[in-house]
Amino acid sequence: MSQSLNPLTLPDRFAIRGRSLLPIVQGGMGVGVSAHGLAGSVAHAGAVGTIASVDLRHHHADLTAAAQRCRDRDTLHRLNLVALDREIKAALATAAGRGLVAVNVMKAVDAYPDHVRQACASGAHAIVMGAGLPLDLPELAAGYPDVALIPILSDARGVAVVLKKWMRQKPSGRLPDAIVIEHPRYAGGHLGAPDANDLNDARFDFARVLPEIFEVFDALCIARGQIPVIVAGGINSHEKLLAALAAGASAVQVGTAFAVTTEGDAHPNFKRVLAEARPEDIVTFMSVAGLPARAVKTPWLVNYLKRERKLQGVAKADPDRCAIGLHCLTRCGLRDGLARAGQFCIDSQLVAALKGDLAKGLFFRGSESLPFGSEIRSVRELIDYLLTGVKQVVAQLQEAPA
Repeated sequence: MSQSLNPLTLPDRFAIRGRSLLPIVQGGMGVGVSAHGLAGSVAHAGAVGTIASVDLRHHHADLTAAAQRCRDRDTLHRLNLVALDREIKAALATAAGRGLVAVNVMKAVDAYPDHVRQACASGAHAIVMGAGLPLDLPELAAGYPDVALIPILSDARGVAVVLKKWMRQKPSGRLPDAIVIEHPRYAGGHLGAPDANDLNDARFDFARVLPEIFEVFDALCIARGQIPVIVAGGINSHEKLLAALAAGASAVQVGTAFAVTTEGDAHPNFKRVLAEARPEDIVTFMSVAGLPARAVKTPWLVNYLKRERKLQGVAKADPDRCAIGLHCLTRCGLRDGLARAGQFCIDSQLVAALKGDLAKGLFFRGSESLPFGSEIRSVRELIDYLLTGVKQVVAQLQEAPA
């Protein structure tokens, strides 16, 4: 950031659907990592909290029991919608009218239309959609005009495609209420590039993509500032937040740093794995969804990567290869025999991570260091640091002398 930049001239809030918000968005993280506890707490602090819609039943003992030994797709789908409804309502209760509660829906998930409709019906303030171009999102949410619609994209070309498609939709086109631009070089989980070789492409750099997006707005006669642009990936400090705002972004999205907060919905072991990971522990590989992904090299992932080529060499299409019967993804490398994609059950591995199982879990994580290192801090402390650059000192308890 330039030394001549005066932070006082930068906006300290932005708005979505008339809600005045701190310029911080908590990214959606599944399976179950960002549920009502995290999303509700972030919203209560005045920012955007996000629930990941996939397979939230694992937070509910009765729904987990009902799904035990069940391989009926429709039953599992219904239980997950019940869980999504509960999580949204619980997050709204925690938020107590503050901030904004969003639901992240992956386009790559087979049941994404029902996730969108359920989130709208349950009272979510916004739908955030990535892992594919969300061209049909306005149609899916047409009955809920007050729900904000926010696509996740990676470059100006994708922004132009979505804007033109949404503006042409009948009976009357609409614009996104905000746009998240995710940099695949730094983000965690599934990455917004079709090939791992593209992750470092300069077209994703914020310094380039933001001006290009504003040029797209100009070409389509969209006033600058009409659609807030939120940048995601690698934002781990107050200085990076200020730099993003100075470059024209309205807010930043943060994932991993929120996942390891005390309010995060995952097991303490999950938070420890992410917080203690060193740069050499973080790896990019091909997910079963056919997209590059980034995670921590825990025992399961190390073992899988050793066997990856062999497993891909014997890939075959077989519906019975779906380990739990949910058939969660539109395209699944394991079930559909896609040799270039991952060959494992992503739901099973992500659920294991949610529960803190180091031997079986897949622990998604961004590439950058965390603001508090290996310390587990609160949502409020993280937001305060991102906004002010001041890290609260935590007093160390000492035993009294004998």
